[in-house]
Amino acid sequence: MHEIRLASRPTGWPTASNFEIAEVETPVPGDGQVLIRNIYMSVDPYMRGRMNDTKSYVAPFEVGAPLDGAAVGEVVASNAANVPVGSVVAHGLGWREFAVADAKRVRVVDPAQSLSAYLGLLGMTGLTAYVGLLDIAQFSEGDTVFVSGAAGAVGSVAGQIAKLKGAKRVVGSAGSAEKASYLIDELGFDAAFNYKDAPVREQLKAAAPDGIDVYFDNVGGDHLEAAIASANKFARFALCGAIAQYNETTPPAAPRNLALAIGKELNLRGFIVGNHNNRMPDFLAEVGGWLREGRISARETVVEGLANAPEAFLGVLRGDNTGKMVVKVGDEPAVRS
Repeated sequence: MHEIRLASRPTGWPTASNFEIAEVETPVPGDGQVLIRNIYMSVDPYMRGRMNDTKSYVAPFEVGAPLDGAAVGEVVASNAANVPVGSVVAHGLGWREFAVADAKRVRVVDPAQSLSAYLGLLGMTGLTAYVGLLDIAQFSEGDTVFVSGAAGAVGSVAGQIAKLKGAKRVVGSAGSAEKASYLIDELGFDAAFNYKDAPVREQLKAAAPDGIDVYFDNVGGDHLEAAIASANKFARFALCGAIAQYNETTPPAAPRNLALAIGKELNLRGFIVGNHNNRMPDFLAEVGGWLREGRISARETVVEGLANAPEAFLGVLRGDNTGKMVVKVGDEPAVRS
């Protein structure tokens, strides 16, 4: 079997040379463990931080060791009665063709659904959007919502949830005119703009002339500064990501107007979705229902082959994807019930 390893730590933007592919023996499951043949794996912006040897909310990747991350696959050998062979499971050992995991660390999923959806809309990506908007930003019906990185995996779901929950207006930023049109025409955003066309502060003010009540931040930097400028009194910010600065080697200049948060009495709160797994049942019930009813959608950008996973990851950092970026590692099961 093959696995992708971290070959070296990047300075600034990662390159293909920071990764290596290795051939190793297929592992054998022990007591209470299962062997999983990976089908899809996730590549996510947060993984860039794990390439650095710095303390954070999750341990850094180790040089010379395989990377890890969300994946979904088929159990092909099992020493756990509650997760038999043939089960389709979500787990945390992507970046390899086969993985051994403790049965208690995997989640059996419904194979009748789109399997890749368990890495996106029905997985941690969707849960991030759900928790960030409803719990962290405390969205209320009638709010005006701004989502940065809105054509990405999390942002696209957050904006749709806001619309479904009765937002007065939902505005999104994206990195191209095509993506901005996608937000309006396919996802139902009220307004969207290409952040490369003009200063974000100017475009947001035009798109939300009455200000914003909620900001779902995936970008940081000038987007966060613009949101502070447009924020209404008592606006709530969910700080989910800061992709604008993940590859910077110097401190970011923005936001330069943070003092406005005092007079406006803003609530800026960061969050880690892993601390909110208790919300998964509510999330799956509500978002799964919307999906079955055709009221919510999630586009995916699918890259074929484990060897292409590093380039898929670099593509996420560049913003090449629309919706969730996933890598197809292996074939789907021949029979799905």
